[in-house]
Amino acid sequence: MKLDGRRRSDNVDDRRGKGSSGKISLGIGGTIVVALIVWLLGGNPMNFVSQQAAGNMSAGQDYTPTAEEERAAAFAETILAGTEDVWTEVFIQNGMKYIPPKMVLFSGATNSGCGNASSSTGPFYCPTDQTVYIDLSFFNEMQNQLNAGGDFAYAYVIAHEVGHHVQYLLGTLDKVHQQQQRMNQKESNQLNVRLELQADFYAGVWAYHDNKNFSSIEDGDIEEGLNAASQIGDDRLQMQSQGYTVPDAFNHGTSAQRSRWLKKGLQRGNIADGDTFSIPYSQL
Repeated sequence: MKLDGRRRSDNVDDRRGKGSSGKISLGIGGTIVVALIVWLLGGNPMNFVSQQAAGNMSAGQDYTPTAEEERAAAFAETILAGTEDVWTEVFIQNGMKYIPPKMVLFSGATNSGCGNASSSTGPFYCPTDQTVYIDLSFFNEMQNQLNAGGDFAYAYVIAHEVGHHVQYLLGTLDKVHQQQQRMNQKESNQLNVRLELQADFYAGVWAYHDNKNFSSIEDGDIEEGLNAASQIGDDRLQMQSQGYTVPDAFNHGTSAQRSRWLKKGLQRGNIADGDTFSIPYSQL
């Protein structure tokens, strides 16, 4: 992506090295496979983080960020600023006011409005405090564990979580969570797939307008994003982790679905085209 000269959001709380006074259920070392599945496959991260119950994470008093980590932080702040610009414009065009989310950068563990979070939760959005949480080491895991590296792929992850904030502002998140309380697990999973695919679409909408405003997309970027969406499909992750798929347990969408909805947002850039809730489930 071409980001030279772009502003960086000041709506960021950098907690790297500060640790958490809460508890986490998984150690940092040796748990990356579980971590990826928790975020990408294992269900709603908000449910996960509220269930943390073992092991204290102390503050990282000797933490010194590497040059690579500083570049990643600057990148995340720039992408967040881009989402602020785009969604402010889109909301105004639709007669609404956009209130940007906060972003917390952390290392190891931190506290959130949705509970105690660790790097094993992966990036997530907490509607309670309207904040996106991300341990920047996740970008390394995307490249090394998922074969889903690239700056546009990392931007897609951030934009996807901001997409959940857009859903919060539009009332979609609250409506879905209320409906899920009355559903069995299969129905709840299917509704969550619709929610996640819409967030993928919103990530594409952001990229469409960001490129329109700043000519930010370079050759190969879109392919990086679509590859990342494909690599984190429920079907692919289940096959990698257990050798077979359980469609009723899908929670984020298949590789084909995630790529399709991201691409649709990239191509159209119109928030009105992102209704994933009226389409028959088999046609998503």
